[in-house]
Amino acid sequence: MTKEKSCGAVVFTKMNNEIKYLIEEMIQGHFALPKGHVEAGETEIQTAAREIKEETNLDVTFLTSFKEVTNYMPAVNVSKDVIYFLAEANIPSTMRKQPEEVEELYWLNFEEAVSRLTFDNDKEILRNAHEYLTNMK
Repeated sequence: MTKEKSCGAVVFTKMNNEIKYLIEEMIQGHFALPKGHVEAGETEIQTAAREIKEETNLDVTFLTSFKEVTNYMPAVNVSKDVIYFLAEANIPSTMRKQPEEVEELYWLNFEEAVSRLTFDNDKEILRNAHEYLTNMK
């Protein structure tokens, strides 16, 4: 069994006193949270920050007290762990999609974001992050 590891984040910002979440429409046609493979020598946070920057051009501040891990099998005999953090976008910042991977970027409220995400694992991570954020107040 091959093991893979990726890191990413639920990226949010506040617009008009409402939390908005960043959802990526990927070139392959699915909707996802920003994430990517860990490169040699990187910490999990460094990977998440690099992937967010590459895919969206956003700089973020991590809320390191939130961390969720999900596991799935993207192929036969391949087990993949994905570590998600919670990160606030540093606005103003020029958001720009990575054309090789990302078709479009969206800021959506919680209900819209959950309904747009393609995979159940991502929906569960977003629900947990939203609950965490709303209970922080």
